[in-house]
Amino acid sequence: MERSGLIPSSYERCTIKSFKHNGSVHRVWLENWQVPPEKLHPMHADQAMMVFVNDHTPIREADGKEWVSRVPAVSFFIPGEWFNVVALLEDRGVRYYCNVASPPYRYSDVLTYIDYDLDVVLLPGGTSQELDRDEYDRHKEDYRYSPSVQDQVERGLQALHGRIAAYASPFGDGQVRRYYEEWKRQQIASEGD
Repeated sequence: MERSGLIPSSYERCTIKSFKHNGSVHRVWLENWQVPPEKLHPMHADQAMMVFVNDHTPIREADGKEWVSRVPAVSFFIPGEWFNVVALLEDRGVRYYCNVASPPYRYSDVLTYIDYDLDVVLLPGGTSQELDRDEYDRHKEDYRYSPSVQDQVERGLQALHGRIAAYASPFGDGQVRRYYEEWKRQQIASEGD
């Protein structure tokens, strides 16, 4: 339907699947909505970011157990980068959970990546901490990460730390909230149709 000469933006539904290096499923986020390109912040569009919003999405773990996320999230995937960023909209502020991972691959309505265990959390007050180095070291041996994968993982981690230190894109609470609020308004409007 056309209004005022503009075609309304539509959010595409997408499943996000993370895998381990050996090809086994790690975790699946079942309901995510991709922000349309015309709604992306210019800096995000310039980096060809794929931005997804979810709210209380069902999540399936590797063992088949399912649970529902407690807070809304806005996820950022940047082609070619060895990390992704999930902004969690919590009561005390936006917490960024960053996964060191292979670059994203999207086909049809599924986005996939390989999770390489290392994580960085950026708390609302600006403190960040690296997590799971022991898990990475164990899986590096178990899954026999090649030297080139290990190099990419470490470079991805350094690039992530650099963006956090500069509070560079995609770190920006205002944009995170805008993406979520615009998506929520569209959801409410479509429910009223």
